[in-house]
Amino acid sequence: MTRFSVLLSAALASCLCTVAAAQEPALKRIQTSFTLFQMGVDEAEPLYILAAAQLRKSIPLSAGTLAPEGGTVAPALPLLDADAMLAAAAPLIAGDPALEDLAEDIKAARSKGVSTGPVYSIVKIKAKGRDVYPSITFSGGKYAEIYVEGASGTDLNLMIHDAKKRLVCSDTDISAVAYCGWHPKQNDTYSITVVNQSARSGRYSLMSN
Repeated sequence: MTRFSVLLSAALASCLCTVAAAQEPALKRIQTSFTLFQMGVDEAEPLYILAAAQLRKSIPLSAGTLAPEGGTVAPALPLLDADAMLAAAAPLIAGDPALEDLAEDIKAARSKGVSTGPVYSIVKIKAKGRDVYPSITFSGGKYAEIYVEGASGTDLNLMIHDAKKRLVCSDTDISAVAYCGWHPKQNDTYSITVVNQSARSGRYSLMSN
């Protein structure tokens, strides 16, 4: 198979990934972009990384001030934005004009979507720490999402409880990211718990819609 055929096949696969992801809720797409990025880094495949950057840039994010009990928000950009992904791809695409042009197009493109999108906060967490966000209100009849994303190699768990302290959703896989989505039947308050299972401190981005 020629170099062109390989690139074409990979590009089509990446396009299919991004098209399929476009049908997902916003924060699920953010999670998908992280998965694509990690695949690209692990396999040294720049097309996956470029697809991840394009997908992440398509979702507008706004900085928020949500902080856990006893904690503070760290003023910073998301842990992993489109520009950081493109920077990771740069060594892999050096000397390939087609991919370098594609990366420049992604970098130059404006973020798509409405002016307000999911809100993110950057928070520091201790080794084996637990952050609790009490009394967060979500609207009934609208799909609710919470997504947390830490640095590669960390292990973050996520739990959502309703006002009666019943578990609504949890994501406890061994991973640097965790996602929960659910359908509130009515306007209600929920508590969000983020647990750092890692033996090292770090920071994470908590995103909500």
